[in-house]
Amino acid sequence: MGYTNVALKDKIREMYPEIVRHDISVSLDFDRAKKTYLVKFTKDNHELTTHIEKKDADECMDGIKCVYLGIQIGQFINNFEERK
Repeated sequence: MGYTNVALKDKIREMYPEIVRHDISVSLDFDRAKKTYLVKFTKDNHELTTHIEKKDADECMDGIKCVYLGIQIGQFINNFEERK
């Protein structure tokens, strides 16, 4: 399946609207050696770096939510919300 990093980033934002709602920045890069996408979420001085396996990214592009990524996003939001 062929898609760009921008398309995957847009799809992640679409599938997880809390990213936009909490004004979280998303960046990602593909690690060819590990065949994973490295995803960085940033909000103010908070940062979370995680990864998405290529298979999960492909499924995300097909509209299937990645449970692992959803948990990571939720935990990230909880961490900075608790500190307010």
